[in-house]
Amino acid sequence: MVQSYLKHGPTQAFGLVCSSSSNSLFDGRHAYVPALEDVLVWDVKKGQMTAMWHETGHRAEVTSILRSPQKDLFAVGYADGSIRLWSSSAGSVLTTFNGHKKAITALAFDERGTRLASGSQDTDLIVWDVVGEAGLYRLRGHRDQITSIKFLTTSDDQPSSSTTSAPSLLLTSAKDTFMKLWDLSTQHCIQTVVAHRSEIWSLDINHKQDLIFTGSGEGELKAWRIDRQALAEGLKETESGEVAKMIHPISSLPLSSRHRVSQISFHPAQPYVAVQSHDRSVEIFRIRSEEEVRKKQARRKKRAKEKKEQGKGKGKMDGADEDMDQDGNEDDSEVNLIDAFTPHLVVRASGKIRSFDFGMVDVGPKTGTQLFVALASNALEVYNVAQPTKSKEELPEATRAYSVDLPGHRTDVRTLCLSSDDQILASASNGSLKIWNMKTTACIRTMDCGYAICSTFLPGDRHIAVGTKTGEILIYDIASSSLIDDIKAHTGTVWSLHVRADQQALVSGSADKDVKFWEFEYKDASNDSVQSGKLLSLVHMKTLKMTDAVLAVRYSPNGKFVAVALLDSTVKVFYQDSLKFFLSLYGHKLPVLSMDISDDSKLIVTCSADKNVKIWGLDFGDCHKSIFAHEESVMQVAFEKDSHYFWTVGKDKMLKYWDGDKFEGIQKLEGHHGEVWALALSHHGSFVVTGSHDKSIRVWEKLDEPLFLEEERERELEQLYENGIADSLNRVEAPIGSGAADGSADAAEQSEVAAVTKQTTETLMAGERIMEAIDLADGERETFRVYEEAMSKLAPDDAMRLQPPPRNPVLAAYDLEPEAYVLRVVEKVQSTALQDALLVLPFGKVVSLMGYLNLWAQKEWNIPLISRIIFFLLKTHHHQIVANRIMRTALIPLRKHLRAALQRQKDVIGYNLAALQFIRRRNDSERVAQFYEEGGMDEEKVRARIAEGKKRKRVNLRA
Repeated sequence: MVQSYLKHGPTQAFGLVCSSSSNSLFDGRHAYVPALEDVLVWDVKKGQMTAMWHETGHRAEVTSILRSPQKDLFAVGYADGSIRLWSSSAGSVLTTFNGHKKAITALAFDERGTRLASGSQDTDLIVWDVVGEAGLYRLRGHRDQITSIKFLTTSDDQPSSSTTSAPSLLLTSAKDTFMKLWDLSTQHCIQTVVAHRSEIWSLDINHKQDLIFTGSGEGELKAWRIDRQALAEGLKETESGEVAKMIHPISSLPLSSRHRVSQISFHPAQPYVAVQSHDRSVEIFRIRSEEEVRKKQARRKKRAKEKKEQGKGKGKMDGADEDMDQDGNEDDSEVNLIDAFTPHLVVRASGKIRSFDFGMVDVGPKTGTQLFVALASNALEVYNVAQPTKSKEELPEATRAYSVDLPGHRTDVRTLCLSSDDQILASASNGSLKIWNMKTTACIRTMDCGYAICSTFLPGDRHIAVGTKTGEILIYDIASSSLIDDIKAHTGTVWSLHVRADQQALVSGSADKDVKFWEFEYKDASNDSVQSGKLLSLVHMKTLKMTDAVLAVRYSPNGKFVAVALLDSTVKVFYQDSLKFFLSLYGHKLPVLSMDISDDSKLIVTCSADKNVKIWGLDFGDCHKSIFAHEESVMQVAFEKDSHYFWTVGKDKMLKYWDGDKFEGIQKLEGHHGEVWALALSHHGSFVVTGSHDKSIRVWEKLDEPLFLEEERERELEQLYENGIADSLNRVEAPIGSGAADGSADAAEQSEVAAVTKQTTETLMAGERIMEAIDLADGERETFRVYEEAMSKLAPDDAMRLQPPPRNPVLAAYDLEPEAYVLRVVEKVQSTALQDALLVLPFGKVVSLMGYLNLWAQKEWNIPLISRIIFFLLKTHHHQIVANRIMRTALIPLRKHLRAALQRQKDVIGYNLAALQFIRRRNDSERVAQFYEEGGMDEEKVRARIAEGKKRKRVNLRA
């Protein structure tokens, strides 16, 4: 009989506040932050997580987050080049866009939120139609990763009858030092500016859209002026015959540091601009009003004049006076920008800043505005930025209002251990020990500790022992969250701790070449201690001196042996009671990092930095099997309860499940985004916990679903095959001007604009489903056509007349006609994947599909979908359709039926729009009249007031 195992699956990931893979957003109350492949929503005031946006099966990291002008909608870009539109209220994916080959690095919505522009590491720029859920076009021109995108709006004086799309421009910056301006109506670049000598890392535009700030890798912040008049007029030649430029340089703005300018952001409402050019601080500049700038310039001129007069009084030379006058004039012309932007204050965070955002909602006039910072150390902070004061003595300062840091470690999770009832998990890192409730995954205790390397629960589950890098064993009491004993156990790093199966003793192994044996002692608490009752401590019993540093120690479950792994790549086994030498296990090429002994004390499994796992018999020390287990060092290994199955984790980010009797892998589990340092197994064998460099702690539960090895291998091979097909269809094309020859098309032949296509396994499957549906429907129609033809030749009362042939079982089950079945299959294809699925169809199937499109148009089924398919097919297969006369017979009736259907839909929509506008006008007039009537006015006064309200008024919007 084929042996089956139980499958394990990921259930929870916790310990993450935010990851440093992407920017974060803040709306004044909620922070939207990346957490590896998920997006977390934190209530910053309460320090609670209110939502987690997680899509099952998707493992790529979040690399960019952007909120749409339609407040409920968020665009999230991922490392695999996909973009998902999330609904924040529902916490679910609305649409997935696939077009980029590499990680998304920049996103931008237009002012209405109907179009989305995305930039990527693959140097392409794609504009997406959010409403139509399709890619509009791909723009090529940058030669390196795109770092920022901004939409620019042009004048809206188009007539209401205009059928063209609203003119808009796109401004992009990239690491290739270029800033480009794109005209989206012609889909071409209309100006390229070499903005900096090094990479452009950030870009932002002010609210009036007449000023651009760009920041470079050399710490330079430059300002550029947008010529709004030139934008409105479009591309025109000047008198000198050159094309009028739309972006003009102004000057640089001095910053306090010369590090990379990683983010620039204008406040959405207040006159502030924030710049991050240092790891731990954000500089905030205040934008002065025009009146303040004029006053400052007047003072400057006055001072220059006084200096000039003083110079004349001292009898200075005329030439020097002229120079000074010229200098003064130069200052006046160039200093405008520095006059307008004055340094306000510097916000200094407690760690390295990954990104920042202004709170959209202002706190109040007294407290000023809020600045939110997401730290690379897995924490969030919110600072109150004080308003400017008139007194020169009191400098404004930023005060920290809130911080979210307790639900996660600041550094890598190095060690994990579970209590005997699997209810409590302890995790330790460099600086902190945290206790987690396994049911709720809430952090219930946080204690300071040194650089933790290993840990274990002590008998009774009330205390935890932690081995540190400096050689101490720290004992913590969980109930009082206190350190109750600090034992100077070793002079080197404590690499391993293990409690004996009878719960009476503990063994520790260290880099100082000692293995020390300890027994537990309960002593009375001192009067000044926080803890009352008995305190647990360790008493040193004996020491085993080794020839090399000790990396792991392990008692056998039967209490007979103690195994010691050394830096010389060997494992020595001793009798536990007499410490006499029993066995030496040698065979690893690099040091053994971890080991474990099965519950029946028959097998010992060792894992090493040489990427191998070896299974040994503990009776004779023979190596049963050596398995190449991971692509990198294998960090931890552990046997499952009462079995010979074991788990391994490695630096290759993988968790693997193995059968120690058959020597084969059972399951590979992906999920972590950094090397996995720690592994802890449930004492009841129901789940596994792993801790990683990515600061997340993940739980993998045993499911009731059986797993068969043959099926698992077949599934892996199928996945590899499908991914291989998709990759071959998405051959990497060389960026323009790169000179790379690895693409299918020569770099010089690539056009600046291209279609948005990307084949994935989903689109390939969708294309196959459409082909199957067309084949099935064609077969059914042909069968009935042959039958009807045969019957038409016979008389109505002829004895040879037959029963109609049986219907296809699939069509009979759905009770659908062949053409209706094809439509059903096409409708089920996701809107975003439809075009890529249609590209999979061979031309023969396209001809058949055209016939079905004609039938659907005739019956007026789903006209928008028919229109979309026919236009895409005509554009894609234009040359073949033109060359093929057979298509003419299919296209003429299709044109007739589609035009008639579209005209009817247009009439209905026009009638409905007119009716809605009439209802709105009537409602407005009734509401206004009712409002004035309630105010006690007569009819004449009401009419006069309404007429007055209709007049245009000039409103001063400047604060």
